[in-house]
Amino acid sequence: MKGKMIITYKVLCQKDTNLEITVEMLLNNEKVAKAIKSEFANGVRNLVLNSDDKEALLTLATEKELYQFEVSKNDFADILDLAEENARSRKLFKKECDRVEIVDIETV
Repeated sequence: MKGKMIITYKVLCQKDTNLEITVEMLLNNEKVAKAIKSEFANGVRNLVLNSDDKEALLTLATEKELYQFEVSKNDFADILDLAEENARSRKLFKKECDRVEIVDIETV
Protein backbone atom coordinates (compact mmCIF):
# COMPACT_ATOMS: atom_id res chain seq x y z
CA MET A 1 0.00 0.00 0.00
CA LYS A 2 3.01 2.33 -0.11
CA GLY A 3 2.66 5.32 -2.36
CA LYS A 4 -1.12 5.57 -1.89
CA MET A 5 -3.38 8.36 -0.68
CA ILE A 6 -6.88 8.24 0.74
CA ILE A 7 -8.88 11.19 -0.53
CA THR A 8 -11.94 12.40 1.39
CA TYR A 9 -14.39 14.70 -0.37
CA LYS A 10 -17.93 16.01 -0.19
CA VAL A 11 -20.41 16.85 -2.93
CA LEU A 12 -21.44 20.51 -3.08
CA CYS A 13 -24.86 21.80 -4.12
CA GLN A 14 -25.93 25.26 -5.25
CA LYS A 15 -28.28 25.68 -2.27
CA ASP A 16 -25.71 24.69 0.36
CA THR A 17 -25.34 27.14 3.22
CA ASN A 18 -22.14 28.18 4.93
CA LEU A 19 -22.59 31.29 7.10
CA GLU A 20 -20.52 32.64 9.96
CA ILE A 21 -22.52 34.50 12.59
CA THR A 22 -20.95 36.45 15.44
CA VAL A 23 -22.38 36.39 18.95
CA GLU A 24 -22.86 40.15 18.62
CA MET A 25 -25.06 39.62 15.54
CA LEU A 26 -27.18 37.15 17.53
CA LEU A 27 -27.50 39.42 20.54
CA ASN A 28 -28.52 42.36 18.33
CA ASN A 29 -31.28 40.33 16.66
CA GLU A 30 -34.58 41.10 18.41
CA LYS A 31 -36.17 37.71 17.71
CA VAL A 32 -33.12 35.80 18.94
CA ALA A 33 -32.80 37.96 22.06
CA LYS A 34 -36.48 37.48 22.86
CA ALA A 35 -36.20 33.69 22.39
CA ILE A 36 -33.14 33.49 24.69
CA LYS A 37 -34.84 35.56 27.38
CA SER A 38 -38.07 33.55 27.26
CA GLU A 39 -36.21 30.21 27.28
CA PHE A 40 -33.77 30.96 30.10
CA ALA A 41 -35.45 33.69 32.16
CA ASN A 42 -39.17 33.46 31.46
CA GLY A 43 -41.15 36.04 33.41
CA VAL A 44 -38.10 38.05 34.50
CA ARG A 45 -38.06 41.72 33.45
CA ASN A 46 -35.36 44.27 32.60
CA LEU A 47 -32.87 41.77 31.21
CA VAL A 48 -29.85 42.69 29.12
CA LEU A 49 -27.97 40.17 27.00
CA ASN A 50 -24.20 40.57 26.92
CA SER A 51 -21.10 38.56 26.07
CA ASP A 52 -17.40 38.89 26.91
CA ASP A 53 -16.50 37.69 23.41
CA LYS A 54 -18.78 39.33 20.86
CA GLU A 55 -16.50 38.22 18.03
CA ALA A 56 -17.01 34.50 18.79
CA LEU A 57 -18.25 32.78 15.65
CA LEU A 58 -21.01 30.30 15.10
CA THR A 59 -21.11 28.50 11.79
CA LEU A 60 -24.37 27.60 10.10
CA ALA A 61 -23.57 25.08 7.38
CA THR A 62 -25.28 22.37 5.40
CA GLU A 63 -24.28 19.00 6.82
CA LYS A 64 -22.62 16.91 4.14
CA GLU A 65 -21.78 13.23 3.84
CA LEU A 66 -18.10 12.48 3.29
CA TYR A 67 -16.84 10.01 0.66
CA GLN A 68 -13.44 8.39 0.29
CA PHE A 69 -11.40 6.72 -2.42
CA GLU A 70 -7.80 5.65 -2.84
CA VAL A 71 -5.30 6.85 -5.44
CA SER A 72 -1.58 6.60 -6.13
CA LYS A 73 0.66 9.44 -4.91
CA ASN A 74 1.60 9.90 -8.57
CA ASP A 75 -1.96 11.14 -9.20
CA PHE A 76 -1.67 14.05 -6.75
CA ALA A 77 -2.03 16.71 -9.46
CA ASP A 78 -5.29 15.12 -10.65
CA ILE A 79 -6.98 14.64 -7.27
CA LEU A 80 -9.88 17.03 -7.95
CA ASP A 81 -10.61 15.46 -11.34
CA LEU A 82 -10.39 11.98 -9.82
CA ALA A 83 -12.76 12.97 -7.00
CA GLU A 84 -15.28 14.28 -9.55
CA GLU A 85 -14.92 11.08 -11.55
CA ASN A 86 -15.43 9.02 -8.37
CA ALA A 87 -18.57 11.00 -7.53
CA ARG A 88 -19.93 10.47 -11.05
CA SER A 89 -19.24 6.73 -10.91
CA ARG A 90 -21.11 6.55 -7.56
CA LYS A 91 -23.96 8.57 -9.10
CA LEU A 92 -23.63 11.23 -6.39
CA PHE A 93 -24.15 14.16 -8.77
CA LYS A 94 -27.76 15.26 -8.94
CA LYS A 95 -29.57 18.36 -10.14
CA GLU A 96 -27.78 21.41 -8.65
CA CYS A 97 -25.22 19.11 -6.92
CA ASP A 98 -22.39 18.85 -9.38
CA ARG A 99 -19.17 19.90 -7.65
CA VAL A 100 -16.83 18.34 -5.11
CA GLU A 101 -14.65 19.78 -2.38
CA ILE A 102 -11.58 17.94 -1.13
CA VAL A 103 -11.80 17.67 2.66
CA ASP A 104 -8.73 15.58 3.51
CA ILE A 105 -5.73 13.90 1.92
CA GLU A 106 -4.13 11.12 3.92
CA THR A 107 -0.99 9.29 2.85
CA VAL A 108 -0.77 5.59 3.61
